[in-house]
Amino acid sequence: MRLEILPVLGIGDVLPGDDLAELIATAAPWLRDGDVLVVTSKIVSKAEGQLVDVPADGPERAAAREEILTAETARPVARRGATRIVQTHHGFVMASAGIDASNVDRSQLVLLPKDPDASARSLRAALRERHGADVAVIVSDTMGRPWRNGLTDVALGAAGIGAFRDHRGEVDPYGNELHITQMAVIDELAGAGELVKGKCDQVPVAVVRGYPGVPVSDDEAGAVPLIRDAGHDLFALGTAEAQAAGLRAAATLGDLGSNAQLPVVGATPEDAEQREAAVARAIATVAGVIAPGTVFTPVTDEEVRVRIAAALPDWPATATGMIRCGLAARLDPAALIRFGTDVHRLRAALAAEGLTSALLPPPSGAAESAVLAY
Repeated sequence: MRLEILPVLGIGDVLPGDDLAELIATAAPWLRDGDVLVVTSKIVSKAEGQLVDVPADGPERAAAREEILTAETARPVARRGATRIVQTHHGFVMASAGIDASNVDRSQLVLLPKDPDASARSLRAALRERHGADVAVIVSDTMGRPWRNGLTDVALGAAGIGAFRDHRGEVDPYGNELHITQMAVIDELAGAGELVKGKCDQVPVAVVRGYPGVPVSDDEAGAVPLIRDAGHDLFALGTAEAQAAGLRAAATLGDLGSNAQLPVVGATPEDAEQREAAVARAIATVAGVIAPGTVFTPVTDEEVRVRIAAALPDWPATATGMIRCGLAARLDPAALIRFGTDVHRLRAALAAEGLTSALLPPPSGAAESAVLAY
């Protein structure tokens, strides 16, 4: 495979209502069938009128930008100082919802295109039907990346090209079958196009020539398949936001009614040895903050556990172990309140280890002890 990356020069400033297909075809009459057109999302937004008027300076400008950012945010992800990472209504996770103040008059801000895939399809259709160039189109924008410094261009929208090059099911030279290898080729091509566009050179369009297998059917799903759904996102929140979510979850741990099933929270350790280790870690976590006289004792003897469980009418059928919670201090209201607090601390620590729990009174009903089922 031999690729060429070619800048499209002479497009100039783009204004609302401009015909992008006409501007690009005039600047690049040398377009060929099978080329991949990489178009900066900003000129797509400008042509589509995705501009918002704001004050040019002062606190009024900052307030207006904050209001716009809130409107463009579907879900906050992380915040540190003035930097806000959010998920947009498109599903993209990016700084400031992609709102841009560069290469635009100071009295305006540029928003992302409303539907980048639709924009890519429309531009591809216009170039094919009016100018005879059957090309693939990628609408690109600049993003940062978790764990790495620097920026790169990625695809927000696409038409005439698949999002992935899928190697799953192929066999490598060593005879290993590939199971998860899907290359995000439209992101790679967007990054390649950025190499000849630049941010200050007013070159908003590039052509990648020589990529095999394009264009493809307009039935392709565009760039949407690149968005990872929340159920598979291991890093859906920033550190501070994840800690806050954990504290909220700890504050709302519920108790279980008679013969209830233990709820599933996180990944429960699979075997007894793992569960015992998880319980030990949870007890160690709270050891330094519980009141003197509070004692947590895992019941490891199966015969004893079965005997205690049989005496408890509310013992959950799905429970796999128990912890005896005792209070050796004097029995006054303050001590009992603190005891309840300490037991809840342990329940929160168990939840962090993937172990859900239920607080049950002992058979005797003694105020100074209780049993945690997990």
